Amino acid sequence: MNKHHYVAIMAGGIGSRFWPMSRTNYPKQFLDILGTGKTLIQQTFDRYTKLIPKENIFVITSEEYVGIVKKQLADIPEENIIAEPSRKNTAACIAYIAFKLYQKDHKALMIAAPSDHLIIDTEEFLTTAKRAFDFVDHINALVTIGIKPSYPNTGYGYIQHDAGEAAPDVYKVKTFTEKPNLDLAKAFIASGDFLWNAGIFTWKVKNILAAFEKHLPEVYEVFAAEKDHFNTKKERAAVERIYPQCTNISIDFGVMEKADNVYVIPASFSWSDLGTWHSAWENMEKDYWSNAVVGKKVMVMDAKNCMVHVPDNKLVLLQGLEDYIIVDTKDVLLICKMEKEQEIREYVAEVKRNMGDKFL
Repeated sequence: MNKHHYVAIMAGGIGSRFWPMSRTNYPKQFLDILGTGKTLIQQTFDRYTKLIPKENIFVITSEEYVGIVKKQLADIPEENIIAEPSRKNTAACIAYIAFKLYQKDHKALMIAAPSDHLIIDTEEFLTTAKRAFDFVDHINALVTIGIKPSYPNTGYGYIQHDAGEAAPDVYKVKTFTEKPNLDLAKAFIASGDFLWNAGIFTWKVKNILAAFEKHLPEVYEVFAAEKDHFNTKKERAAVERIYPQCTNISIDFGVMEKADNVYVIPASFSWSDLGTWHSAWENMEKDYWSNAVVGKKVMVMDAKNCMVHVPDNKLVLLQGLEDYIIVDTKDVLLICKMEKEQEIREYVAEVKRNMGDKFL
């Protein structure tokens, strides 16, 4: 393991599409969505401990989730749990950890990764991550991982790359496209030079800071003005001053789509951003009738293609349903057609209008 290698696990999202399991005060990264015995952030942390020294793994999360992170990741140094005072999307999050790491280690190389993605083949993933570190160590590059698409998914972003390699298994990025319609997604798949954007980035810290300075100067400047306070007792107060001034923008829109030194490494490991209940269903073991079930007392009769997530102590008998999501919590029961799952955010908004925040 290299002492100059770091990872920042981004864990501040609220995961509203996994409602009612995912709540504002306990979102999906802290849940065992797939019934594996480990939460998504625990799986992510375990994966990176095989590549990065534990003392070099940081978690960036919202203030309200710090206690949950401490409880779920007992092995991480407490000072490596970084609290954002407000949600300002991934650009601010990455700028924060980049400035903090650069003050600590001018030779730092960093992976920035979501906390709630599913990666099945850990060894293949680690091989890809090492290739990214090796590449950015020798060239001023911002690297993202692209997943070879298996079908025309309209919920993912796509990356188009050059035909020729810049290095073995590394390609220059030509374009980014956010969530295309079905016809465009089919055209992307047919072309052969598009990948799904996994949102996992690797770079030298000094190079991502230079990219912020060039492409997102309004974010760079507010952090740069306070940089001497990072890793000191004055850091918290500095961050409280910084965040109200930060633009709410993603790293993709703010930097990656503007920079001319962006590269992609195509990867073939099994990956999902677990953005929906259907994506959870896709990645779970299923019974003979393709029902994915979490819950020890679920009886299924004449039902198929259902996603069922219920408490272990509750008897649930399911009959006659096809292509449904059934999620039961202590205070909410959701029964929703699988094809309508993209509307769950709208349902949550309706719950908020009618019932307030109690069930969110």
